[in-house]
Amino acid sequence: QVQLVESGGGLVQAGGSLRLSCVASGSIFSINAMGWYRQAPGKQRELVASITSGGSTKYADSVKGRFAISGDNAKNTVFLQMNSLKPEDTAVYYCYADRVRTSSDTYYFGSWGQGTQVTVSS
Repeated sequence: QVQLVESGGGLVQAGGSLRLSCVASGSIFSINAMGWYRQAPGKQRELVASITSGGSTKYADSVKGRFAISGDNAKNTVFLQMNSLKPEDTAVYYCYADRVRTSSDTYYFGSWGQGTQVTVSS
């Protein structure tokens, strides 16, 4: 079983910054990619940013230049630095991990955290 635990959400004024963290646990041998999705009320869940174990990153157009994703493979951790936050960034942010290989050679595809609320006030 793979578990993802997020932290770092909260309430911030427009223009402010927040840093989200996500730690994966569960006898993990390797993770192919980790990242962040978000879901605002009444909207579909959307990809915010992702990073592969090799360091390749991908961002939604709406956050390019404002958000930065980074990871620590040794600690199975991913971070999302969010700067210049806007009210439209308000959402529940979910961490995910793709193609997780455990020490028992079991693979998990598409593991999700419980989500952390980010609220940006205008």
